[in-house]
Amino acid sequence: MTSPCEGPDCNQALENLYLFLDQEIDTASCEEIQSHIDDCSSCLTAYDLERLVKTLVSRSCAEVAPEPLRDKVLFSIRTVQVQITEKRSG
Repeated sequence: MTSPCEGPDCNQALENLYLFLDQEIDTASCEEIQSHIDDCSSCLTAYDLERLVKTLVSRSCAEVAPEPLRDKVLFSIRTVQVQITEKRSG
């Protein structure tokens, strides 16, 4: 991820952004990153963007595809598997 920020605090905050978003970082580091984000508009923008993307991906992964679409995808997968098997044995 590139950033308009230049300082070491920005680099550290952005390097740990995914861990911070996923709450997979120790409390002290979380507090440091949160404090930095609160004070740095560039890092806040990066944080907001990544949080939005994470939310959209999470939401789209929770939806169930309609049955006709699932059947079509499964059929395509099976077709590719058969083609690969035929090429290997041929």
